[in-house]
Amino acid sequence: MLFGIIGGSGLYDPEILEEVKTENVATPFGEVDVYRGRGGGREVVFLPRHGPGHTVPPHLVNYRANIWALWKLGVSRVIATAAVGSLRRRLRPGEAVIVDQFLDFTKSRPSTFFTGGAYGVVHVDYTEPYCAEVRRALLAAAREAGIVAHDGGCYVCTEGPRFETPAEIRMFARLGADVVGMTGVPEVVLAREAGLCYGTVAVVTNYAAGMAGRPLSHQEVLDLMAENTTRLRKLLVRTVELVPAERNCRCGGGPGLPGME
Repeated sequence: MLFGIIGGSGLYDPEILEEVKTENVATPFGEVDVYRGRGGGREVVFLPRHGPGHTVPPHLVNYRANIWALWKLGVSRVIATAAVGSLRRRLRPGEAVIVDQFLDFTKSRPSTFFTGGAYGVVHVDYTEPYCAEVRRALLAAAREAGIVAHDGGCYVCTEGPRFETPAEIRMFARLGADVVGMTGVPEVVLAREAGLCYGTVAVVTNYAAGMAGRPLSHQEVLDLMAENTTRLRKLLVRTVELVPAERNCRCGGGPGLPGME
């Protein structure tokens, strides 16, 4: 089984892996550079979501190329990291949320591989957007790494790159969101379309706009992620070890990608 790790803000390099090689993958949506190596006793592909050194803003990430590249390489399980703001006082900075639902408030991103034409019209079920097996492994690994991890939570994805207004945050909270970020969608949607198991560890870096009592900055996000890098890397390697080799979930039951042989 080949694992994929998508590194978000603050996690750009493959230091958790051994025997690392760089690989360029051609997709219908563009080329993607990934790192391939071994971690947790298994083969792993590491993909920095924002590019090396965080050069691509969230609304311009080539999500379709990223997920297609992982699928093309034979990845079946994906672990993603995300830096998020908290909409709930009980979800404190430095803690993690192993999300199980999402709200999509993005506006301009291509959000599907299925665009009609010869492939037809496809509707994919998202009753359980995140893989239950990957989520269980993330929870167990987080606790072993000394990270306070909350089991379940709703991630609301905004377009970015601006931060949200306090009015938006109040609205999202009333709609049931627990954390807010700018990259979770369409990544999770595309992963399911590709038949990949996908789970996210959302690391709380700050309280959202209107809750912190001060203006927000991207630097505070990076600072908190830097403080937790060692534990986060330990969590990722342990998750790779804990996920069962045999898939006993529904994630791979989708129609598959257009052109899949």
